[in-house]
Amino acid sequence: MIIKIPATKTNFLKTKQTLALTEEGYQLLDEKRKILILELQSIQKEAIDLEEKVYISFHQAYKSLIKSIAIMGTTKMEEISLAMNINVNLSVLNKKRMGVVVSVIGVDFKEFSPFYSSSEVNVIVDETIAKFKELLNLIIKLTELKTALIRIAKEIQKTIRKVNALEKIHIPNYKETLKFIGERLDEESRESFTMLKIIKEKLERV
Repeated sequence: MIIKIPATKTNFLKTKQTLALTEEGYQLLDEKRKILILELQSIQKEAIDLEEKVYISFHQAYKSLIKSIAIMGTTKMEEISLAMNINVNLSVLNKKRMGVVVSVIGVDFKEFSPFYSSSEVNVIVDETIAKFKELLNLIIKLTELKTALIRIAKEIQKTIRKVNALEKIHIPNYKETLKFIGERLDEESRESFTMLKIIKEKLERV
């Protein structure tokens, strides 16, 4: 679609400059799109690998818990769980990853031990606590990755829309407008030349 502006030399130069800037912007956005897709694929692979680790850790933790209950008994394990005093503090730090703001989640365990007498409790209980702490760490890391995936995917969608708008609308419009103004200027130039030639011939006859 031709942009409706007067066909002047000034507008021709302005349109040519705008087209050059638009094409440059298109190249940069297209490059950004490619980089973001590569980053998305990288994080996706990392998340898939981590999901497998979470799955394994989950089963190991609950297997250890079941073993603890079998050894210590349900009542004793309930008493131990009530005696435990562990604070879990989460921190969220925002940073940019390929120009997209993503959250880095930190976890800190503050333990006010001892929770129980070591002579009365089997070592499997300590192992169970450690396994659940490891599971929580993995889940938090997986949450961090999946949040990054969602945000980068949204940024890719926005970038693709911008790239498509430049490629299919703005650049063709500027090119068409530039061609139209150029043709009009050429036509006016030919008309002016013809008019000058006629005037010159008439003057020569006088």
